[in-house]
Amino acid sequence: MPDESTLADVLSRASRGDDAAWRALVDEYSRRVYGLLRSQGANPDLAEEITQSVFCTLAAKLPEYVEGGRFESWLFRIAMNRLRDDARRRRRHARPAGETEVLEGLAGPAPEPEPARADADDLSALRAAVARLSPSDREIIDLRHVGGMSFKQMAELLGEPLGTLLARHHRAIGKLRAALQEAGIAPPPAHGGSS
Repeated sequence: MPDESTLADVLSRASRGDDAAWRALVDEYSRRVYGLLRSQGANPDLAEEITQSVFCTLAAKLPEYVEGGRFESWLFRIAMNRLRDDARRRRRHARPAGETEVLEGLAGPAPEPEPARADADDLSALRAAVARLSPSDREIIDLRHVGGMSFKQMAELLGEPLGTLLARHHRAIGKLRAALQEAGIAPPPAHGGSS
């Protein structure tokens, strides 16, 4: 959906039960919501479950929603809140794990199929570098680069000033670049002028 007027039209039609408009919303945003949830640590099944829940909420609340250029922020806020709610629920209902579950948990999530290209090692190094970032830095990277949100949308979602988010993103990218340089994947930074 290229612009706000098109999005407002699609949202309006979807709220009135237009199947084509609803499909357009799901096609446009479901992969991004799912990707954001996965990048925040949700396993594939949980990410799929929460994505479906987010779109159920969207279907229920869309008739009363008025588009003011904040749809994506609203949608991603619903997704992040659902993920946090699920994490709280799981902590409250935690049960002792068996030995097999502990070993599987330590191994981390099952690896996704790697691309059959020469840059699979680079992708693996990038994933490892992102995993080493703090949760706060990962959130900024994920919202911007996985969720595809603008800085303005991120500021609305997180309730932070735009300048703060720009600085946080810049620092997170710097940390990511340093980790990739350490792994021999990214070139050293170019320095302007002579020293």
